[in-house]
Amino acid sequence: MMNERIKELWEQAAKTTQGDSWDEQTQFMERFAELIVRECMRMCEVTEMSFVTHDCDIEASGAITVKQFIAEHFGVED
Repeated sequence: MMNERIKELWEQAAKTTQGDSWDEQTQFMERFAELIVRECMRMCEVTEMSFVTHDCDIEASGAITVKQFIAEHFGVED
């Protein structure tokens, strides 16, 4: 079962890509996947801010490194 955030991302992808053709379905799938990857990157930023707030600079740096690895791995520009 999808959680609410995934449903929101699904709906966001559906708004920008509609139609029944294979090309349109592929565009939807690509957009949905990109939104999930961007959400993961955003969570790295949230984690970084939490670490910064608690004076954990090494951990904060690690969160940003993970964000960069995710972006590179999936080919999503920051």
